[in-house]
Amino acid sequence: MSSAAPRATGQDHLWSVDEHLEDILATVRPLEPIELQLLDAQGCVLVEDVTVPVSLPPFDNSSMDGYAVRVADVAGASEEYPAVLEVVGDVAAGQADLLHVGPGQAARIMTGAPLPPGAETVVPVEWTDGGLGEGPVSGMRARALAPEGASGQVRVHRPAEARAHVRAKGSDVKAGDRALEAGTVLGPPQIALLAAIGRGTVRVRPRPRVVVLSTGSELVQPGEELRSGQIYDSNSFALTAAARDAGALAYRVGAVADDAETLRSTIEDQLIRADLLVTTGGVSVGAYDVVKEALSHVGDEDEPGSGVEFRKLAMQPGKPQGFGSIGPDHTPLLALPGNPVSSYVSFELFVRPAIRTLMGLKDVHRPRVTATLSADRALGSPKGRRQFLRGAYADGAVTPVGGTGSHLVAALAQADALIVVPEDVESVEPGAEVEVVLLG
Repeated sequence: MSSAAPRATGQDHLWSVDEHLEDILATVRPLEPIELQLLDAQGCVLVEDVTVPVSLPPFDNSSMDGYAVRVADVAGASEEYPAVLEVVGDVAAGQADLLHVGPGQAARIMTGAPLPPGAETVVPVEWTDGGLGEGPVSGMRARALAPEGASGQVRVHRPAEARAHVRAKGSDVKAGDRALEAGTVLGPPQIALLAAIGRGTVRVRPRPRVVVLSTGSELVQPGEELRSGQIYDSNSFALTAAARDAGALAYRVGAVADDAETLRSTIEDQLIRADLLVTTGGVSVGAYDVVKEALSHVGDEDEPGSGVEFRKLAMQPGKPQGFGSIGPDHTPLLALPGNPVSSYVSFELFVRPAIRTLMGLKDVHRPRVTATLSADRALGSPKGRRQFLRGAYADGAVTPVGGTGSHLVAALAQADALIVVPEDVESVEPGAEVEVVLLG
């Protein structure tokens, strides 16, 4: 992260959503690349193009269990007049010393085995008698049970064209081709390709380590008994899951009580394993908003450029926000509101893009589409605020889910989109076109 302090704007400045996001993305920097083993690199972003050192497949090989033969030897073959060939042995996958198939000969071949010299095509075993001297068979007998199957004669009941059932060398990728380009996120198929071309390690930007902690003396961990005035801590679970969904390695810290010193100490302890810190709660104007109390003056002379600025944004939900850096490495910290919907919407708008930026991705935002509003009545929105309403999107239409309350977790669980109402719009009629942020 850049060591530049957040720009000073004054306590009364009302930030727009775009200004706040721009400030975050201008400050957060992609993590430095490292070399990782393939499985450790899953979910990471490549920082260099990967070139194929060896063709795939590296040799002509069979795509079927059957017999490697010469085309002329099976021309005109039928069940009534089968071609009778001498079986000269087996060709198994991984076999180095290959048999030679001459005129009137066949080699029993397994899927993935190299096409032996002299052979021009592969006849599936189902087109033969399997060396049993009877009608067509459905498969080969195991060599361990019937070693004699690798010798004797085989009757072929159908002809085969040249190179039928043969996977050509380089038919997947050729040596010198670009296998993967920089910026690719490594999922299972990409890991498979890297392994297939012999790469044991790869240079990537690591997945960001994100530490999530919630604040509030009223919070109780799920599974424990609720007492009067207490609620279960859902925010830290939601945001940790959201961070993982965004591509991060996320760590959840148990809820911290409303005590500034305890919070400050907890955050300092977590710095050692954090590329990004996310707090939820304690950023408003209440007497117990300890995140503001603990972090408003966290920077000191020993850490120039650090500090967290608390802001008011022209948005609903999520008006109170905090952003800055703390610690000797200027670890970025985003402080989100405590209401469940506010914190989740804030995560999607600000934290997720920050995580994706740390990963080194070019496109850090959720996809946005235009949809038709499907509703029973007009949607109201406060003047001068950009409102984000929960919605369900399908087939080009979006339907509001739940009310506007920032505590409605059940409604949030039914939503897969955010309906965006601009700052200059106070009412949106049913049937109107609206901008929609797709959440999944």
